Amino acid sequence: MVHCVSFLCSSLPFHSSPKLQSHYSTDHHSPASESLRIDLLHKFNSPFELKQVHAHIIKTNTHHSILPLTRVGFVCAFTSSFEYAHQIFEHVDKPEIFVWNSCLKELAQGDSPNDAILLFYQMIQYNICPDTFTCSFVLKACSQLLDLLHGRIVHGFIEKLGFQSNLFLQNTIVHLYASCGAMADARLLFDKMSQRDTVTWNIMITQLVKREDIEGAYALFSEMPERSVRSWTSMIAGFVQCGKPKEAVELFTEMEEAGLSPNEVTVVAVLAACADLGSLDLGRRIHEYSNISGFGRNTRICNTLIDMYIKCGCLEAASRVFGDMEERTIVSWSAMIQGLAMHGQAEEAMRLFDKMIRIGVKPNGVTFIGILHACSHMGLINQGRMFFSSMTRDYGIIPKIEHYGCMVDLFSRAGLLQEAYEFIMNMPIKPNGVVWGALLGGCRVHKNIELAEEAIKHLLELDPANDGYYVVLSNIYAEAKRWEDTARLRKLMRDRGVKKTPGWSSISVDGMVHEFVAGDETHPQAEEIFQMWEKLFGKMKLKGYVPNTSVVLLDVEESEKEKVLFRHSEKLALVFGLMKTPTGTPIRIMKNLRVCEDCHAALKLISEIVQREIVVRDRNRFHCFKDGSCSCGDYW
Repeated sequence: MVHCVSFLCSSLPFHSSPKLQSHYSTDHHSPASESLRIDLLHKFNSPFELKQVHAHIIKTNTHHSILPLTRVGFVCAFTSSFEYAHQIFEHVDKPEIFVWNSCLKELAQGDSPNDAILLFYQMIQYNICPDTFTCSFVLKACSQLLDLLHGRIVHGFIEKLGFQSNLFLQNTIVHLYASCGAMADARLLFDKMSQRDTVTWNIMITQLVKREDIEGAYALFSEMPERSVRSWTSMIAGFVQCGKPKEAVELFTEMEEAGLSPNEVTVVAVLAACADLGSLDLGRRIHEYSNISGFGRNTRICNTLIDMYIKCGCLEAASRVFGDMEERTIVSWSAMIQGLAMHGQAEEAMRLFDKMIRIGVKPNGVTFIGILHACSHMGLINQGRMFFSSMTRDYGIIPKIEHYGCMVDLFSRAGLLQEAYEFIMNMPIKPNGVVWGALLGGCRVHKNIELAEEAIKHLLELDPANDGYYVVLSNIYAEAKRWEDTARLRKLMRDRGVKKTPGWSSISVDGMVHEFVAGDETHPQAEEIFQMWEKLFGKMKLKGYVPNTSVVLLDVEESEKEKVLFRHSEKLALVFGLMKTPTGTPIRIMKNLRVCEDCHAALKLISEIVQREIVVRDRNRFHCFKDGSCSCGDYW
């Protein structure tokens, strides 16, 4: 050691380090000198500067523990001075592995996970034996990088070092394999583990949900000996993500019965399920719970509440949530603009867009989808063209396929079918099924068979299993009385195994969702529903209602067409709602297909007769019927 000190002190080129030279020439006991010394101790940036500081420590007989050891590690970790740091650590009270673990932790949790892996190999090279913490930090770095190769190597070290009984490490390895997509390896390790905790099960369930293996996730969930809130939340969110909101709500009910309180993530997942189902009663209850639990300021929850209320037909409630938010993100503004568009309030959507721009919030691609929808639903051609041009010109947003789809929909709904077709042909990206489908929908409304056949030619290549496209063209043929072509298309569907999706409508009454299928006579209260419809029908006829049987595209007698009309699912759901809900309260119906012209006319009249607001959410938008008129202005 004497030789080492002598060498360090004699080799210090003080002339190249003014700070140190100044320090050594001052009174070591002055406050200024002490401050400078402390500053130098913590700000060395290279092994050379470290050696200068180290020499001073030796010369002044100061204990090595005064050195910031983690900084020593970082400065020497990836240089030829690794051994030098190793020698310094031998003179401190803390175990050397503790210092290197501190370095590993910072690297693994920061922006340099690669360096954590490199440092680990440096440690192995210098025979520094890793402990469980070392392994956990390196595994974390491997998970962040999705580096399965090095993760397997670390797993091998864990086996050799006899750390198999460490549950935390075993969980971390399961997470690594699952994150990297090696689910078979993750499951093998999971099955072989002698001990598991809730975290182990949650890792597997979460990763299966991410890979959309909802059945596998639920099978594990069902076997769990003990479930945490996170376990329930992962499954609820999984059901929502894979399009099973009903199962998500049922699971949430089970969670409540088990006595567990939802956290903020659970609330977001359940609200999303309520939005998909139109389950307003549960959505309101969750909103109330959020406020009581102090989640009301959570921006993500507020954004999900806006979406839920919009999709349940409660635009006013969505506006209140939006207005009460302390901090609004672009997601908040975009959701509100989209909601106003869906509810036929295009002018209000544009005013909100202008307000957003004025206060300095920059729109994104989703914002423009909302504003273009507003133009499309109200037939605002010029405004739509202006907004589409503004995207790139003013905000540098390159239009995506969704924006092109909005423009085709805008032109098609307005009857500008040739312009829509030319727009498609000039698109810089390949049109998808949604784009051609928008043109096909316009052809149905405006009865253009030639362009409909052109659209279907592309659609049958892009999405041959989508029954909706066959049905639309079949209906276009039927409206033109081209029954042979209708039959040919129906045969093509049968030959390809494509089945027509039945029309259904649902209504939530006292927290329970009731579904009705077109022509359904199986409901327990079917007779009462039909009797009440007959009474309503009598009042409607007095106000001039004549059934529009042209929408029944079947080659059958007129009386049969009327019977089919009167069994449309939204009419059945409406009558049931009138029977089961208090007088004067709004009726909210969800429908999976587009509302037909006859049902639209009938619901307008009924809203006036019963003096009730009727809100119908169909495949494309909301129809708010009130006092004999609809929010869509008969343009849908």
